[in-house]
Amino acid sequence: MAKIDEAKIQHLLNRGVENIFPTREFLEEKLRSGKKLTIYMGIDPTGDIHIGHSIPLRKLKEFQDLGHKVIVLIGDFTAQIGDPTDKTATRVKLTRKQVLENAKDYKKLIGRILDFKKTNIRFLHNEKWTNKLKPVDMLELMSHFTVSRLLERDMFQERIKQGKEIYLHEFVYPVFQAYDSVTMDVDGEIGGNDQMFNMLAGRTLMKKMLNKEKFVITTKLLEDPTGKKMGKTEGNIIALSDSPEEMFGKVMSWTDGMILPGLELLTDIPDGGIKMFADAMKKGENPRNIKFKLAHEVVEAFYDHNKAEKAGEVFNKQFQEHEKPQDMEEKKISDKNINIVDLVFKLELATSKSEARRLVEQGAVRIDDLRIEDSKEVLGIHDGMIVQVGKRKFVKIKV
Repeated sequence: MAKIDEAKIQHLLNRGVENIFPTREFLEEKLRSGKKLTIYMGIDPTGDIHIGHSIPLRKLKEFQDLGHKVIVLIGDFTAQIGDPTDKTATRVKLTRKQVLENAKDYKKLIGRILDFKKTNIRFLHNEKWTNKLKPVDMLELMSHFTVSRLLERDMFQERIKQGKEIYLHEFVYPVFQAYDSVTMDVDGEIGGNDQMFNMLAGRTLMKKMLNKEKFVITTKLLEDPTGKKMGKTEGNIIALSDSPEEMFGKVMSWTDGMILPGLELLTDIPDGGIKMFADAMKKGENPRNIKFKLAHEVVEAFYDHNKAEKAGEVFNKQFQEHEKPQDMEEKKISDKNINIVDLVFKLELATSKSEARRLVEQGAVRIDDLRIEDSKEVLGIHDGMIVQVGKRKFVKIKV
């Protein structure tokens, strides 16, 4: 029997959840029945496993903690096709060798989230059964889907408008993913909200082939300020393989608008605690302080408390605004007066004069803590003058 813990069930159904199919009530009834369910999450090894994957993995952990059976499906077959979700151009097909190389550390990294000491977890690979399909089997699978339904995908509609091609292998990607659900005969599936179309294809196929209702949970996406999800293609990921210091620094680079979603999706801080932080920011609390807490929580979740503490100390030493390094580089300047752009270039704080000019005009250059934004400014040079570019580049001038 699975555990029936009302507080944990409500947390599972609500925290970070975008949608539940067929209904929230359907899943809630199953969770209260005490019957052990089998739930899976699929990951295509097309690159680094990253913090976006951790959101549905954390939800999968909640099922595991309640005593349900969980499966992590490594999509070593589907990764070779490439999921077309959100792609306005065809993905480059990967070789099996590339896929296996990408996946080599997945299990170890996922072990930072799921509990490998428990027996209710399995890792499976969809190449095992998909490569056994014969042409007649594939025809049977295809017969359960219509072209009009598969064409409903937003990115396919966008490609059609732009006159771009849709290749058959990516067109049938959801069919192969749906076959995973049938083969494993699961009760449910978890994934990010961007995977909703693919997961619902699995619901369709299970109904038609097994006469079974599969529930689907879609989790909220962690998005950057432009509305793009944090992911491989967008180039804004925090990889689970990042060092604690890298992870901490990347979280601190997020905009203030990402603090509350990050607390909800990536930490175990109770809802009441998140509300407290939200109220504090409304009352004027410096968002940096709360972001620092978020960064600490994220690193602690994937490493441990001591590593999170150390990463915070390193960040404060290296990246805190206006904090000057003790071992500041010194350079000799013989000019008594010099243009600000020429000075930045001469001190090798920019690779070209055009870059130096851009840095000045963007407000990234300070002279003795005074921001200089006029690229025509001519400075009088004195011994000990400190030139700062950005938050980390400092040079002390000797005359």
